[in-house]
Amino acid sequence: MDDLGTVLMIWAHPDDETYLAGGLSRALTDAGHRVVCLTATRGEAGGTAEGLGVIRTAELESALRVLGVDEHHWLDHPDGGCAAVDPDEAAATVGAILDNVQPDSVITFGPDGFTGHPDHQAVSAWTDLAVEGATKRPRVLHAVRREHVVDRELDEDFGVFDLGPPRVCSDAELAVRLDLDDALLDRKVEALLRQESQTDALVEAVGLDRFRAWVAVESFAEPDDG
Repeated sequence: MDDLGTVLMIWAHPDDETYLAGGLSRALTDAGHRVVCLTATRGEAGGTAEGLGVIRTAELESALRVLGVDEHHWLDHPDGGCAAVDPDEAAATVGAILDNVQPDSVITFGPDGFTGHPDHQAVSAWTDLAVEGATKRPRVLHAVRREHVVDRELDEDFGVFDLGPPRVCSDAELAVRLDLDDALLDRKVEALLRQESQTDALVEAVGLDRFRAWVAVESFAEPDDG
């Protein structure tokens, strides 16, 4: 993790940052690294609750406090509408934040979007454009899935990858693999539970122990140039 330096996390919706990199964020902030988070939407379309964007805004801010992240940017693009946003304009906004933060590393989605979500894929494309034009070119790492599947039944029952599969990497291909110890996992799960509009139903359905095991490993790889 020392090699990551200052890290800018770039995600699409509230909870992406915690599901995919909550343990890494907390490990980095515990070690004194600067971690900045950017979120493209407020997640207002991710459920049926009235005023969901306001709810998820507050939930994310609470989760980031648990993760020790105190620098955060909203892009305020429409949830479910990122693919329709002009990519050059979106990349220019991301690029301005890149140039301000001057991160050593950027962590985000690969072109697959991890779950195939169009918003995730759009954010990946914006990030690529922004990095190409950055005054300081950071190292880019993508969230990926390991060959070992933790809980295939849960993935299938809850349609996690119904929109598209993630990139799968062997452990030898990973730049970072983080197996969360009890303390880090406690913090990650606490941050996820703070986003109760998105996690309460799942935890109730599968139980907390199974949920903890499902989110206990985080994996990142260099972009696949092939």
